[in-house]
Amino acid sequence: MLLAIDWLLLLEKLVLIVIIVSVSLVIAMYETYAERKIAAFMQDRRGPNRAGPFGLLQPLADGGKLFFKEEIIPNTSNKFLFILGPCLAMMTAMMTSAVIPWGGTVAVFGRSVSLQIADINIGILFVFGVVSMGVYGIMIGGWASNNKFSLLAALRGASQMISYELAMGLSLIALLMMTGSLRLSVIVDQQMTSGVWNVVYQPLGFLIFLVCAFAECNRTPFDLPEAENELNFGYHQEYSSMKLGFYLFAEYINMFISSVIMATLYFGGYDIPFVNEAALIAKGNNWIQWIGPLVLIIKVGFFIFLFMWVRWTIPRFRYDQLMNLGWKKLIPLALLNMVLTGALVLWLKK
Repeated sequence: MLLAIDWLLLLEKLVLIVIIVSVSLVIAMYETYAERKIAAFMQDRRGPNRAGPFGLLQPLADGGKLFFKEEIIPNTSNKFLFILGPCLAMMTAMMTSAVIPWGGTVAVFGRSVSLQIADINIGILFVFGVVSMGVYGIMIGGWASNNKFSLLAALRGASQMISYELAMGLSLIALLMMTGSLRLSVIVDQQMTSGVWNVVYQPLGFLIFLVCAFAECNRTPFDLPEAENELNFGYHQEYSSMKLGFYLFAEYINMFISSVIMATLYFGGYDIPFVNEAALIAKGNNWIQWIGPLVLIIKVGFFIFLFMWVRWTIPRFRYDQLMNLGWKKLIPLALLNMVLTGALVLWLKK
């Protein structure tokens, strides 16, 4: 009987993995459509409107174009690493979703199913470890291309990641002082129980995390590794077909996952505002458990819109401005926020 339960649990997790990967890919695909539509609205033009009604099939057309496009591998490149780079970027982009609680425990065919692939006690450390590996996809792809512009872009990307991950980590230390746990499900439960989201206690930490998330995703104004007018399309200059598609998809998946993490850590995750879910479930209203994932997606949609709004509003930083902001502004602010949070926690314990 125990063996049968284990196989059933494995089947549940495999189905959940397939659903989360599929949803992530679809959202990443339609993020490209949304970005082009938002850019068109801000620039007073129509945007894609030919493929399908309102242009809704444009992402499928773009994906088909990339899929059937001729695949070119430069003769002077390191072919193994040239292929490994985009694969690594795509893999690390998807792995971070494994520890995110997409919802609470729901009833499926009379069985309680957790909407989280792996509820590990070092969830935030896992996310940081995987995110840190993402830069290797950029570095390997830029170096293996054997192109000076690609290599320069890869070096920019690596130094940018190092600079902003420090400030991001320090901002999270302040949050962990208040939550006392690295488990993402516990952080969400604490916000749901108290009825107050962490952004209320950590506004400066959230702002630092948000800025660093822009840099981690290589989004404007921190898109130095992809500066088209400086580096001829950046680190994926020599890529074509679906290898280029993997890099582009990885960026949009990273943007989606970063939005999910910000919503989870600072905005209650799947918590429904002004609603006591526990009281409703106690009264037998189990349908409320299915609303949580939809609420999380709505919060994520707001952050995705913010990513796109900033891209078409703020110009790209110069490289020296990028480094000065990371090392001389964000890190001292994150340290100050950590000290103030530590002092506040000690004062509240007295």
